[in-house]
Amino acid sequence: MRRATYAAVVTAVTLIAIKSVAFYLTGSVAMLGTLMDSLLDGAASLLNLVAVGHSLTPADDEHRFGHGKAEALAGLGQSIFIFASAGYIVVEAVTRFFAPEPVENSGIGIAVTIAAIIITLALVAFQRRVVAQTNSLAIEADSTHYRGDLFMNLSVLAALALSGLFGVNWADPFFGIAIATLIGISAVQIAYGAYNQLMDRELSDDERERIKAIALSHPEAINIHDLRTRTSGTRSFIQFHLELDSSISLMNAHRISDDVEARIMEAFPDAEVIIHQDPAGIEDLTRLQRV
Repeated sequence: MRRATYAAVVTAVTLIAIKSVAFYLTGSVAMLGTLMDSLLDGAASLLNLVAVGHSLTPADDEHRFGHGKAEALAGLGQSIFIFASAGYIVVEAVTRFFAPEPVENSGIGIAVTIAAIIITLALVAFQRRVVAQTNSLAIEADSTHYRGDLFMNLSVLAALALSGLFGVNWADPFFGIAIATLIGISAVQIAYGAYNQLMDRELSDDERERIKAIALSHPEAINIHDLRTRTSGTRSFIQFHLELDSSISLMNAHRISDDVEARIMEAFPDAEVIIHQDPAGIEDLTRLQRV
């Protein structure tokens, strides 16, 4: 995860440098759009660098569940950055619609954009591998930016070709607005994921059913209830009550719980599992007593 954050920062700095030169030479608002996005990607990647480093800090006396939510906070901050960039691009693009300007040196812009696509493809491939191994929200958010960049760069190529080579001046601001829309959609997706993690949203229904199935696959497990799950950074937290035969010893109940915990952790290797043992039928008895 740390290597992924370093790679993202280096990539952002490289893209900012080459796109700044391309915008200066072409004056393209589409190029400005992708430059602004790279500037904000750079800021977001720096934020990720700090957040991921903090989230990987082991649990301590004041943070018993670890520091994983630093990733969600970083993702929320990134979404604000992205919204701001989208708004700025829209303002610039609308201005160009009413006062169109020809794109100059489009060949240089096209060459820079192709280079940006190659660099970004390499970074996204690395990030996807990291996300597959760690399920990191912060790296996933960063990867979302750069996947969006790939589509943006293709739009910039179209804008530069149409405006610079064929004189279709409205194409540049049109693709600028299209880029801003993509950026805005990415911001919504990142903010939604960060909000869910900060608010301790349950794991998906499929994952919850999978947990139940694993627990009940143990031959001595009778039922489970009060299943609660949440995610913090790369870790998941799973807790539930395991119903067992009321006549068995505490030692046997402990052994069965350890077996069930091991099976669940095999399926969810980054999870922390907490199991409370109950005598079978206790939930129904408690409900009747309340009535």
